[in-house]
Amino acid sequence: MNYPYAGVTKENHFYGNTDPVQLVKKYGSPLYVYNENILREKCRDMKNLVEYPFFSVNYSVKANSNLELLKIVRDEGLYVDTMSPGEIFVQLKAGFRPEQIFYIGNNVSAEEVSYAINQGVKVSVDSISQLDTFGKINPGGSVAIRFNPGVGVGHNQKVVTGGKKTKFGVDPVYISEIKDILHKYNLRLIGINQHLGSHFMDDTEYLKGVQSLLVIAENFDDLEFIDVGGGFGIPYRKHDNEKALDLKALGSKLDDVFNNWVKKYGKKVTFIVEPGRYITAECGVLLGTVHAIKYNYGAKYVGTDLGFNVLARPVMYDSHHDVEIYREGHKCSTQKETVIIVGNICESGDIIANNRELPEIFEGDILGILDAGAYGYSMSSNYNNRLRPAEVLIRQDGSHVLIRRREILEDLISGFNIK
Repeated sequence: MNYPYAGVTKENHFYGNTDPVQLVKKYGSPLYVYNENILREKCRDMKNLVEYPFFSVNYSVKANSNLELLKIVRDEGLYVDTMSPGEIFVQLKAGFRPEQIFYIGNNVSAEEVSYAINQGVKVSVDSISQLDTFGKINPGGSVAIRFNPGVGVGHNQKVVTGGKKTKFGVDPVYISEIKDILHKYNLRLIGINQHLGSHFMDDTEYLKGVQSLLVIAENFDDLEFIDVGGGFGIPYRKHDNEKALDLKALGSKLDDVFNNWVKKYGKKVTFIVEPGRYITAECGVLLGTVHAIKYNYGAKYVGTDLGFNVLARPVMYDSHHDVEIYREGHKCSTQKETVIIVGNICESGDIIANNRELPEIFEGDILGILDAGAYGYSMSSNYNNRLRPAEVLIRQDGSHVLIRRREILEDLISGFNIK
């Protein structure tokens, strides 16, 4: 096996007792591959983030909702947050108890809120109108509220979920109206929450957001929990030696903030964080095959089966993913080239890596797109009526197992009422 550019997966023994070429031969291409050891390590990183004793980690399932991965997350002692009835359904199937699930609705119907209430999960609303809807459905019930503290973070404006230009959360200027609705329906406010955005590598703005939320919390007397959100980033540019988020330093700062605040509040509430990307991104690699090499007006295009139906992050957010190259046999890359790696979707934006300098790539090579375990499969689609790939797990003992089959053509028409 020839690995012209595969230092990251070699170093962490990502593929266990097999190799990427053999995995593609067995399970097809494209293919999502996950490493159980890395997933468990990331869960433990978050579990050990702070020393404050009343602390919980809610994995944000939107990042990756594969049933087998959820079972591992549950086994590591994490809880989950959810955005839809579908996610609640899958979480329950993965073995999470209703009290371990936190439903954070956003512009949802009364029917959806009722589903969450009937399943026995904690519910958060993110507007005054939705709080009123909750009160009508469940008078006398317990509820949480998502606030927007006026601070946002994120790698792209599309994923900044806090601040003054986002649809999420309640502006704290409406706290008096919130109290009126709580009183009107005899509701008990058990918690408040926020989410500032996705993928921060500097904790400065995140800590500002935490402090802002705690100022809001002081307006309510008997909270059980405060969910300070997530957005913990990972180093996507490993080949450039990008530094990881300093969790030890962040955890120490959060400990100080939590301990100082509860002394003032007079009650030891539970603090919650919501990591999604941090838990699953680095445990996943997307494998694909090079099917064509072409030159157009001086640019070299590497044509693959890695269309944005398989990985949407680059076209959605201009996101960077490092690329590894694997090939069978002894053919070696003797030079580096600047290439554009593209997929098989009928869109000019179908680009996985743009103007990337890599060792020479040939038809038949297998490419590994690193850090694809978060917002990879979960954002995939059947655009162009392409089929979603299989998902494979590398177990702790190095063995591999299929955890979701590749779609077949008949899946494309399974929902139609065909006569």
